[in-house]
Amino acid sequence: MMPETAEEISEKPEVRKELQRATGEKARQKVKARGRDKFWFLTHALILAGCAVLYLLLGTKLIPLLQPTVDVARRVLRGTVLIVVVLGLARAVSVYALGSIEDASTRFTLQRVLHLGVAVLIALIAASIIFVNWYAALTALGIGSIIIGLAVQTPMKSFIAWIYIVVRQPYRVGDRIEIDDATGDVIDVGYLDTTLWEFGGQYISGDHPSGRLIKFPNEKVLDELVYNYSWPLFPYIWNEIKFHVAYNSDLEFISTTMQKITQEELGEEMMKRVNIFRDLLARTPVDELEVREQPRVIFRVSENTWLEAIVRYVVSPREAGRVKTRLIKKLLAALNAASDKVMFPAGNAR
Repeated sequence: MMPETAEEISEKPEVRKELQRATGEKARQKVKARGRDKFWFLTHALILAGCAVLYLLLGTKLIPLLQPTVDVARRVLRGTVLIVVVLGLARAVSVYALGSIEDASTRFTLQRVLHLGVAVLIALIAASIIFVNWYAALTALGIGSIIIGLAVQTPMKSFIAWIYIVVRQPYRVGDRIEIDDATGDVIDVGYLDTTLWEFGGQYISGDHPSGRLIKFPNEKVLDELVYNYSWPLFPYIWNEIKFHVAYNSDLEFISTTMQKITQEELGEEMMKRVNIFRDLLARTPVDELEVREQPRVIFRVSENTWLEAIVRYVVSPREAGRVKTRLIKKLLAALNAASDKVMFPAGNAR
């Protein structure tokens, strides 16, 4: 069977989905408000109507209040109206604009940005009520921000790092990353810290979740290397299985056997992934590397006087442990069955 071309691969449903996820090509789907959203829209409308009625009543003689009190009440009502309008618009954006975004991590990030913008607007409106005019409100907010910034420099640095994460996206919710000594799946990116669902770790090996959560301040992303295993266009990693064999083993038999078994397990899927990898390389100034479509077996001299027989293949990082376990069982069964051709290190029997 002839290998598929990069163009044919790019038209595959699973590959097309990844391209759409990264480039936003997919047409926006029509989104309808849920019952809870409709309830909040109705609540906002009733509050606005109530504020309008009270505002009109304050202009009549039906409510006997002093003029300074009336001015304060009207200012509070105007502020309340503005806050309700902001909240209503934010919910509409969340439901009809952000709700049409299929990618969960992008939707999550934009929701966070929206919430932050709403909080800033509400703070400005509240300050304008207290200080009467916008200039005084902005001045007070600016002075307060400087004081708070000097008092809490580390949280401010983490907040700036959050903006960097949102804009540059070194990782997103759902990505599997490694940063410093922490390795796990990102389940939350807050304004000040990031939360990982750890896998592996101190008490368990492999890719199995450890059950622990890892929190680290966002500022760490500005100082540490971030390894992301979940790039949308190529969410795979190269993996290896290594065996020690004697120099007088039949290396051709070992190579053929290991390649055949791995090919049977991953061959067709690996061809698709490698073609995607080659296509991505072709779009960059990096010279195309020697990347083979089929699992490759190489030999190296080990420091312990044995040879290392290594089979290399492409796999999804979340499946790496399961695939390696499955392959090891089949590879060892086939190699042990030919004990006259494959010699493994023996134990120190007495």
